Amino acid sequence: MPGDRVTIVDRRGQVLMDTLVKPTAPVVSYRTSTTGLDANSFGDAISFATAQATAAKLLEGNILVGHELWKDLSVLGVSHPAVDTRDTAVFLPFRAALGTPNAVVGLPTLIWHFMKRKMTMGTDSAEISRASMDLFRSHQKDWEACIKSGQWPCALPPTAYARCFS
Repeated sequence: MPGDRVTIVDRRGQVLMDTLVKPTAPVVSYRTSTTGLDANSFGDAISFATAQATAAKLLEGNILVGHELWKDLSVLGVSHPAVDTRDTAVFLPFRAALGTPNAVVGLPTLIWHFMKRKMTMGTDSAEISRASMDLFRSHQKDWEACIKSGQWPCALPPTAYARCFS
């Protein structure tokens, strides 16, 4: 995992974890103009092992909400029970409403379409987490009703990421 950030918020958007992670390999380019990070940004960063353990403990026993969760779980090297995930990228009613039943739609598009809220590139990770949570909460009643009725309301994530879900 190159130097990165791990951010976890609760259902109300309060930050539970937001930390930089020390790079585990040499960094060829920090893309400073895009990320705002450089070699000096990681002075207080935590190790990957610490980030992984902390995130896993925070997620354990909880519903995990996000967008393209398979990417986050893969990078962290943790798995989570599929039944305890709510991934806005694969929620079929969102895809149907946008006429894209087989495509992953970006979070900014979903936020604009369903919440009339703009997200810009470079949005901070806590705001991205909050946006995913807000989008889920705005449809939570229908989402949970589908699950309760025995109908899983989501498409499957890419098969290459099956190991991320237990």
